[in-house]
Amino acid sequence: MSSAYHLFKEGKKLSESGKFLEAIMLLEKAKNYEPEKGSIREVLASAYYNCGFYRSAKKNFVRALEIDAANAFAHYGLGLCLVKEKKLTKAVGHLKIAFFMKPNSKKYKEILDRFT
Repeated sequence: MSSAYHLFKEGKKLSESGKFLEAIMLLEKAKNYEPEKGSIREVLASAYYNCGFYRSAKKNFVRALEIDAANAFAHYGLGLCLVKEKKLTKAVGHLKIAFFMKPNSKKYKEILDRFT
């Protein structure tokens, strides 16, 4: 098991248990090993978002989309970051993309309905 993978798994586990700052520490290290892994960027962005560090979250969601433009969750997360910046037109665009990619997602539908 690679160091990046181990750090990612542990960071994801911490994030899922609400320990976002601890998760960020491990996920940043994982990102340094594997800067082109969209999965690392996605979980890192979510942890930053949940800590209220929206600029860092946005940066990592954008990078996740540069790595894989078909990442529905990254579109969703970027949309939420843009809402925080009060850029609603751009936000709705990303939220729509996320919903159209995953039309069965209640979460994506609810947030899209809230801002349209």
